[in-house]
Amino acid sequence: MEPEVLLDPQGDDAYALRPQLFIELRAALEARDAATIDRLMEPLHAADIADLLEQIESHERRTLIEIWHGGIDGEILSEIADTIREEVLGYLSPEQLTQAVRELESDDVVDLVEYLDEESQEAVLDTLSPLDRVAVEKALSWPEESAGRLMQVEVVRAPQHWTVGEMIDFLRAHPDELPDQFYHVILVDPRMKPVGNVTLGRMMSSRRYVKLWDIREETFRTIPASQDEGEVAYAFNQYHLISAPVVDDDGRLVGVITIDDAMIVLSEEHEEDILRLAGVGETTVADKVWPTTKRRLPWLAVNLATAILASLVISLFEEAIAGYVALAVLMPIVASMGGNAGTQTLTVAVRAIATKDLTGSNAWRVIRREVLVGLLNGIAFGLVMGVIGVLWFGGPMLGVVIAVAMVANLLVAGLAGTVVPLALEKAGVDPALASGTFVTTVTDVVGFFVFLGLGAAILL
Repeated sequence: MEPEVLLDPQGDDAYALRPQLFIELRAALEARDAATIDRLMEPLHAADIADLLEQIESHERRTLIEIWHGGIDGEILSEIADTIREEVLGYLSPEQLTQAVRELESDDVVDLVEYLDEESQEAVLDTLSPLDRVAVEKALSWPEESAGRLMQVEVVRAPQHWTVGEMIDFLRAHPDELPDQFYHVILVDPRMKPVGNVTLGRMMSSRRYVKLWDIREETFRTIPASQDEGEVAYAFNQYHLISAPVVDDDGRLVGVITIDDAMIVLSEEHEEDILRLAGVGETTVADKVWPTTKRRLPWLAVNLATAILASLVISLFEEAIAGYVALAVLMPIVASMGGNAGTQTLTVAVRAIATKDLTGSNAWRVIRREVLVGLLNGIAFGLVMGVIGVLWFGGPMLGVVIAVAMVANLLVAGLAGTVVPLALEKAGVDPALASGTFVTTVTDVVGFFVFLGLGAAILL
């Protein structure tokens, strides 16, 4: 039976928490009714509890954590967004924190503490056993957003000369040393360098006397601990990896990354690109007012500067606009169409750069395609606006002016939407973050200049 708190599984929001849950929960929190709170929370998955904590108010979170007998465990902590995780940790007693953290694998502990302040980080590390603390601190020594931060140190490995029987006997004899989930046995040479992977399925279906080396996977890749986590996620997606060993600078095994962690990174990379294209950076609906304001303000300031630049172009043609009012009426259309066309091209280009589908080897082909698309769209909409200009204002030459300006601006939009992100990526600047402002500026300036310049030259 589906949990009562979820919507109809056949509905559009099949896995969203239903509004009635929040109504009942808020009433229970206000009345400090622990029994009702326990009843409402009991059917929820850890990920749903994390969503709930992110969607309620700060004082409600505190009351819930104080009253709820189920308590915050490690799985819930690992699901909570970074923006409110530190707040939730502050509400936990030392005993609750110790119990929650001890349930986590090393990679989840690293993810939990890496963005906390020093005091909160120390409080979490103090709950770990000396061995686990050393492992987490070693992982934290790797650069932020690297494979070393992403990996878990709990690894199932075997000498490359072992047989299936020897491996099975080892696993049965040392259950406490195994991670909660693993997909491969990593084969290592005498220098602790990984040389192959054996899947659990292949091992369990083989005879005891079969050597692990003889049933290893054909596809085998190691991940440098210093590699950027975005590149790691790309490798998992590109080569269909389930898990991959992580090696240090000498090629020795130091950990393993599993597909669940890689896919979380891939999802975060996609989300980050979308947010950066809008100029809002990393933000969620749970963020507070001032941090959100600080993140958005710089790019709004850049947009203001570029808008002033476009206005300066318009000011060059004050006499033309005053002498032919129709120019003022129609010029926003040219700029708007160029901006939208540029955004379409830009979105495709930024995504292609992120997935490595757009590189130096095919850049000119993609640029040519986008310019031709812009040209054809410009001709189509130029003809439409030309006719509208004639019918609206009764001036045939006005129709010609706006048609030519439309063609020129949509062509430039296709060019800028591809070239700008490529140039920024080449310069080491994140194209998702900076491209939008530059492309919009180009289409606004070109649109106004061509339209008003032609209007001034032809109509006056």
